[in-house]
Amino acid sequence: MTGGDADHKRALAVLVLAAGKGTRLGGGDDLPPKVLLDCLGIPLIEHVRRALAPLGAAETVVVTGYQAEVVDAWLEDAWSDARRVLQEPQNGTGHATRIALDALPDFDGDVLVIYGDVPQLLTDDLRHLLDAHRDREAAATVLTGVVPEPGLLGRIVRDANGAFARIVEARDATPDELALTEFNTGLYVFDAAALRPALAGLTTDNDQGEEYLTDALTSIAGTGGRIEAVCSADPRSLLGVNDWADVAAAVATLRRRICDEHMRRGVRITDPDTTVIEADVEIAPDAHVYPFTHIGIGCRIGAGAKVGPFARLRGGTVLEPGAEIGNFVEVKGSTVGAGAKAKHLTYLGDAQVGAKANVGCGVVTANYDGKRKHQTVIGPEASIGSGTILVAPVEVGRGGTTGANAVILPKDGVPEGATVVGVPARVLPAKEQAEDGDSPAKEGSG
Repeated sequence: MTGGDADHKRALAVLVLAAGKGTRLGGGDDLPPKVLLDCLGIPLIEHVRRALAPLGAAETVVVTGYQAEVVDAWLEDAWSDARRVLQEPQNGTGHATRIALDALPDFDGDVLVIYGDVPQLLTDDLRHLLDAHRDREAAATVLTGVVPEPGLLGRIVRDANGAFARIVEARDATPDELALTEFNTGLYVFDAAALRPALAGLTTDNDQGEEYLTDALTSIAGTGGRIEAVCSADPRSLLGVNDWADVAAAVATLRRRICDEHMRRGVRITDPDTTVIEADVEIAPDAHVYPFTHIGIGCRIGAGAKVGPFARLRGGTVLEPGAEIGNFVEVKGSTVGAGAKAKHLTYLGDAQVGAKANVGCGVVTANYDGKRKHQTVIGPEASIGSGTILVAPVEVGRGGTTGANAVILPKDGVPEGATVVGVPARVLPAKEQAEDGDSPAKEGSG
């Protein structure tokens, strides 16, 4: 290998190990492959793909196994430039790496080996690993983390000078080795020329009867190859997913990371510890998100909009500037116009709410007839009284008003500027509207 700037131009191949079932997750056959588990709106492996993208790898190989056809379908749609290799049988991490590298017989450069179930992975950590590997002209480099109690994770053993000596699995470690706090993340970068013969020499002579990738490090070191170990500043980002506690930990880390990114861009989040914002959400500066709010993937929230507390915006919801969604309001597949409000105990599903409309307490858009979803249109400046049921498909015209507890049927709707009351709703004659004013609609509309 050569050092300096030229070394940083070496080709990069990424091998993603994604064959596992996730037996500790339980759930039976109805559970998706582990790498496709949802994590804030996108699969675990999609988080990994996004962390890898800025590295500009020349080649990417994904090793599949359990429910390979399901993972392959996702890859075809979301990561189509990745090569796919089936690991059957699943005979260990060394075996998976070997068959992945076999798919790149002519590749010469650096090989990054990672797992598809490490959603907290940071691009900066991967760059740190690659830079250290290249700067130190290593044959192999291990990314490590330090935590007070690494548990069942393999320990990094260093020599008296602090250089990498070996990796010891927790089950094989002595009490002194178990007391070590630096752990093996399972993320490596290798010189392809050193990795190929090391993989070819792997055996299954161990308790698990599998080919271990860590044995490749031992082989490389035995032939004089230089092994380095570099530590991540944030060990939480390197922990994979094995059980539901790990999933929850990953969600917690990513949830806070996403909130922090929005706040740095000028979004006011009162309590990020009780706020869930999924991936790919757009929130304009000066919007305000109150505690105990869940905002789903792909939502868009305009400047000055307010959400919560105790609100849920499901995927694809759009709040235009100045819109307000309040306590215990759920919005699904809907657009809420500029300055419109739905402040209390309301469900808006498949709805279009016009600018400056007011949706009162306890309003429900009954959007599902048992077979299909239907749309509700609430015109600009409309006023929907408390407890109103809008049976979709239905439309409330501009400036239309509904009385408290009115039921609006699809064939009726609310004409522009009209006031309706009752079950089923009827239009108040102009004389009654003039006598009663707008009290039927304003009662409890909030």
